[in-house]
Order: sequence, then C-alpha cells, then structure tokens
Amino acid sequence: MNESITSLCGIRYPIVQAGMAGGPATPELAAAVSNAGGLGTLGAGYMAPNEVKAAIKSIKEMTAKPFAVNLFLPEEFTFQRDQTEKMEATLEGFKERLGMEKSSRFAGWTSHFQEQLNVVIEEKVPVISFTFNAPNKEVIDRLKQEGVVTIATATTVEEAVRLEAAGIDAISAQGSEAGGHRGTFLGSEEQALIGSMVLIPLIADAVSVPVIGAGGIMDARGMAAAFALGASAVQLGTAFLTAEESGAHHLHKEAVLESKETDLRLTKAFSGKMARGISNSFMEEMKAVDDLPPYPIQNALTSGLRKAAASQGEKGYMSLWAGQGAPLAKRRPAKQLVETLIADYNRIADGLVKL
Repeated sequence: MNESITSLCGIRYPIVQAGMAGGPATPELAAAVSNAGGLGTLGAGYMAPNEVKAAIKSIKEMTAKPFAVNLFLPEEFTFQRDQTEKMEATLEGFKERLGMEKSSRFAGWTSHFQEQLNVVIEEKVPVISFTFNAPNKEVIDRLKQEGVVTIATATTVEEAVRLEAAGIDAISAQGSEAGGHRGTFLGSEEQALIGSMVLIPLIADAVSVPVIGAGGIMDARGMAAAFALGASAVQLGTAFLTAEESGAHHLHKEAVLESKETDLRLTKAFSGKMARGISNSFMEEMKAVDDLPPYPIQNALTSGLRKAAASQGEKGYMSLWAGQGAPLAKRRPAKQLVETLIADYNRIADGLVKL
C-alpha cells in the first residue's frame, strides 16, 4: 500500500514534511528531509515569486532528491471597508503596546499564486502541493503536461471527492488535530473539524488515489495508526517544526517544546481563517471581538503586529502554530527524526500480535 506514494513521488519512505509557510519550512529543512528519504516541502505560500525561485535553487544545491513546493490556492472573499476599518482600530491598541507607529490605511490584497506557479513549473519542481481550495482544470492540465505530481488538502470526504475529480494525484487528509491553518474549502470550517482517526479511513474508502494521513502524527505510533487506517503515507508538520533546520522563531520552538496538551486552541484571530496554535494573550483577548475580516484580509492586517512581536521577543502576540501532538515534539536534526520514525515503525510492525 505504501509503495503508491513512494513510487509516485520518487522517494524512499512514505513520509511527507508539511509545507509550513511563514518561515518554518525552509530550503534547509526541505533538503534535509528529502536527503533522509522523505518528501521535503518548501512552504512558499507567503513568498514573492522571486523568493520562491531563489529558495528552489537553494534546495537544488543541497539535494538531488525529489522535493515539493506548497502553494495556497486563491479563495473568494469579500472585502468590506467598514469591517476592515473597525478591525484596524481594534489592532491599534495591540500595536501601541509594542510601540508601533500608527498604521496607514489598508490598501487591499493581491494574490501572487499564478506567478508562484509559473516559477515552480519553470524550475521543474517534481511535486507541488496545494491547500485552501481545489485547483481548476487549467492548472491541473498544465501540471500534468509538465509531469508534475500534485497533492492537495481535504478536511472532509466531500472535499476529497472533489479533488480526485479535479485530477489530483494524492490527497492529504487533514484531521482536526493538525497545527496551523485548516485547508477547508467546502462548507463551514466548524463542520469540518473531523479527527484523523475518522477522517483517514472515510477518505481512503471514498477515493481511489493515495491518501496521506495528516494531523496529530508525531512519531511512529501515529504513523502505524495512519497506515492501519488506510493512509499510504503520513505528513508531519509540528514534529518537523522543532527540527534544527526549521526556520521557526526560537520562541515558537520553545513554546512547542514546553507545551501541554491543554495549551492548543483553534482561532481565527490572526488570519480570519481557522488555525490551531498554542494559546496566548492575543488569541484570548480577541475572543471578545466579533465580525473578523476574512482571510487573507485579517492575515494582512495582523502581519505587522506579528512581525513586531517576533522581533521584540513578545510571544504573546505571535502566531504559535502547532498541532495537538505538540507535547511530543523534540529538538533534533530532521534526518534523525526520519531515521527514528522508520526504526521505531519497523519495531512496532514486528511486534504487532495477530489475533
């Protein structure tokens, strides 16, 4: 079963490193995972096209193995000036605490997806993964012509079926335990909070393409469980977030390593899109604020605040994304994590008792 992903992506082990955008999924991390036999992924969702190109070139200098680039598919959203101005006023209070200057009026949002996609194709990246939507026929046809393997995120069976019909090669089944942003694109995010234990077998039964189990998988025990549930591969994000090659802020890594299972929360406060992270002051205070602008507007509005907080070492206003398995995280090189996953998984598999 697991051979479907390894042969599809040209990798040795059915282990995918999540494309954690915003800093953690660096070229160094992607190259290290790919060199160790897994599928390393560049988190390029927030990168400018020229940054994507430079990062891909950097990965190629560090590995000759297959790797992936993760991109955010554009979504429909409504920009409301009154709503945005109200949120700008709310955020000024937080910015004052950090000594930030008064912000200029929000000018709007432009997606760079098409330019990012052009770079990925031009650079002949072997695997591309998507989240936040289903790619249209034009995008899929173009990638198939170029021989690019495609992976996309589903949080429900309906989304998985839609992705298979669109021509996606493999589906990442994102359970509600997962850290960072939800990949939901059909229906409400609240209704799509399905745990991996249920979601993986439901999607595996509903589609014929390989399924990648994602959400809450931190070690070989989770890996074995995902395979037993019907996954052909596993995707780990939080486990790699604390790897030595990860570009996550040191306060972010420390927060994950020191976390308890009760510290993880779902919030829309930072970006307007539901995401899981370690609870902090900003998340708690924003619970009283309603009528949040949608993603990507809210994400753009809080961007300066988050960057200032990181530069000042104030983790109370940083987005500390992490999955529910965060307490199991360890600080180690990515290669060691992959090797440990394989060795421990083989011991688990050998020790299973037949009834």
